[in-house]
Amino acid sequence: MTEKNVKIDDSWYAKLEEEFNKDYFKNLKDFLVEEKAKYRVYPPGSQTFTAFNLTPFDKVKVVVLGQDPYHGPVQAHGLSFSVPNGIKIPPSLLNIYKELKQDIGFEIPTHGYLEDWAKQGVFLINATLSVRAHSAGSHQKKGWETFTDKVISTLSEERENIVFLLWGNYARAKKVLIDESKHLILEAAHPSPLSAYNGFFGCKHFSATNEYLESKGVEPIKWQLLNNLDPQLF
Repeated sequence: MTEKNVKIDDSWYAKLEEEFNKDYFKNLKDFLVEEKAKYRVYPPGSQTFTAFNLTPFDKVKVVVLGQDPYHGPVQAHGLSFSVPNGIKIPPSLLNIYKELKQDIGFEIPTHGYLEDWAKQGVFLINATLSVRAHSAGSHQKKGWETFTDKVISTLSEERENIVFLLWGNYARAKKVLIDESKHLILEAAHPSPLSAYNGFFGCKHFSATNEYLESKGVEPIKWQLLNNLDPQLF
């Protein structure tokens, strides 16, 4: 066993240690060192594995798969679709909120900070865990996808009764990694303004998720987010 030098929850490290030692991941780290020497990279290194640290392996109930972190200033903090408190709610997340309102009577909050979901077992992961500032997709095909595919397949193989929310063609392509006999897969269009009206609105994935979890004896997700976040925490 090698010494742990990755800031990731122990439960995940135990499952992924071999990945961190593979050539592709070493090449990825070298790439990130070079990128950070030349450009600003989001999220900050300490937040790369936020989703893993807030949602331990054995606590995952729901997987929400995004593609890339936000590439604007102070937006990305390691949870897909989420932004820190005080940052304007991005359009895709606002559409998620609108669907929640239509589906379960969700009251749209004043922020886009999804930590509360993550702590309940909603694993908010992007397929690519870093990005160059102002350059969407700039860290794709550098090794992150190999890593996150392993994350998804490991969850599929070693856990059961997880709900995988696959929004958009990119996320839906990951369906091949998931054992449908053990888990629930819900597919829809991406919630971005470009596609939300083509099948995301009206998907009712949030009520369907909780119905499935309850049917398996699992505590459902409390989707409602509070507005009284302490600004001193951010």
